[in-house]
Amino acid sequence: MNEHAPAIFQALEASSLGAAIRQSTWLYMTANIGHILSLAIFAGAIAVMDLRMAGMFAATSPGYILKTFRRVAMIGFAGLFLTGATLFIAEASHVILNPVFQFKLALIALGLLNIAWFEYFTAPKLRKLKPLKPLPQEARTAGLVSIAIWLLVAACGRTIAYF
Repeated sequence: MNEHAPAIFQALEASSLGAAIRQSTWLYMTANIGHILSLAIFAGAIAVMDLRMAGMFAATSPGYILKTFRRVAMIGFAGLFLTGATLFIAEASHVILNPVFQFKLALIALGLLNIAWFEYFTAPKLRKLKPLKPLPQEARTAGLVSIAIWLLVAACGRTIAYF
């Protein structure tokens, strides 16, 4: 327990749920594996959508790609959230003070803002666009920014343990 952490995170880690996660033979390990598997699902779906926005897979309509892979990305993100919360609760007072974790949270917020911006302003222009038609520049920008953000989030996630 880190006594320098805000009281809410100390209490979360000291809770019966936090203790159960740390003391369980399988729970923390399962959450860790689930987090990696959820990352693979999320990253794969995001990569397909972002690469399409960047101009690849032009023979497939962008609307179809977005509709199909958005669902997969949401399932992956839900898995990341649930397993990440489990991992966080077990070590909340230590992790919340970790600068890499704080940067990861900021990047996640930025990634979600990018998605919201894209969904509101750009996606409506793409839903009925036919295959092989050029995409607006804002779609390309959103795709490239998204790939960069989510790769950085993954890198931060793997780096947290070293700080």
